[in-house]
Amino acid sequence: MPVINRIAGYADEMKTWRRHLHAHPELGFDCHETAAYVVARLKDFGVDEVHQGLAKTGVVAIVNGRGAGPTIGLRADMDALPIEEASGRRYASKTKGKMHACGHDGHTTMLLGAAKYLAETRNFAGRVALIFQPAEELGGGAGVMVREGVLDRFEIAQVYAVHNAPGFPAGLFMTGPGPVLASDDTFHIRIRGQGGHAANPQETRDPIMAAVGIAQALQTIVSRNHYARDEMVLSITQIHAGSADNVIPETAYINGTVRSFTPEVRAMAERRMKEIVKGQAVAFGVKAKLDYEHGYPPTVNDPEKAAFAAEVARGIVAPEQVIHEENREMGAEDFAYMLEARPGAYMVIGQGEGDGLHQPGYDFNDEIAPIGASYFVRLVETAQPVA
Repeated sequence: MPVINRIAGYADEMKTWRRHLHAHPELGFDCHETAAYVVARLKDFGVDEVHQGLAKTGVVAIVNGRGAGPTIGLRADMDALPIEEASGRRYASKTKGKMHACGHDGHTTMLLGAAKYLAETRNFAGRVALIFQPAEELGGGAGVMVREGVLDRFEIAQVYAVHNAPGFPAGLFMTGPGPVLASDDTFHIRIRGQGGHAANPQETRDPIMAAVGIAQALQTIVSRNHYARDEMVLSITQIHAGSADNVIPETAYINGTVRSFTPEVRAMAERRMKEIVKGQAVAFGVKAKLDYEHGYPPTVNDPEKAAFAAEVARGIVAPEQVIHEENREMGAEDFAYMLEARPGAYMVIGQGEGDGLHQPGYDFNDEIAPIGASYFVRLVETAQPVA
């Protein structure tokens, strides 16, 4: 059961959709034009219901199958990134400082292809809810949708999503049981000392030295406070202080991210950061404040649903092109919120060689769109067969 012939026949049409979306990127929750384009296509396909304005610009379309049954959810993200595109494509972003650098234009296209086929054939029982979500990159749109009750409102029993992966062979499917992506927490440390002339440091309380001490001490959390086999990353990504070579400044600022897979590791990291910041502030005679922000939770696949998703994928491509094993990555994904609320699975599809995600030269590979759309369709038809 390879790529569905009817969907393969959509390839040129899907390419047109995808390149239109690519040329008109929108950020966060402000996916107004993107949502309007999606709604127009869905209405052309003849879906049964279209619900708009969810999580501000999100869309849910309902396609009814043949006979009674549960509702399965399929999700695609629609938003872009605040990056200046450098791909050189003729369909490159027309909006300065914004581009589809993560392939959400391709994810949306895959789900539109699946929507067209499902509305035509309806070879399944129950219903399918097609979820077009804003603000995956900035704002956690999936979490907003969950809090607004979208999964309850449409009685979604299980939910699935797909993401492309540059650098892996085109059409390679990858998933696994349990945690597959990390939580994404952010920290801000603001230090206040006493500034003064750099020639007289004894008259100051230097926030720069305190920042250096805090930054070095924070690295011991990974090396000395957690079990080495529990994956964890603590990265300091910004340190800002000072404005002149002969002035010791009044303040300093540290920013970074913490990635982990369990609530226990997450809580330990926050606790140790508070202790280190407090202790280092006393040691250097400054005041320091830690703001620790909990971001996306870990993305955790239901083991049974992940195995099911892998089996469906084996019907689309050769079995050796499906990897189903424990394979955690330190990236994060707001689909995690939906998987907290419902069983389901997150699947990755290789898209071949090319620039990586979040790079200005990135472009989605249109050749894999029919593969992803076929996978979405077979999930529905296999999970909810017609009696």
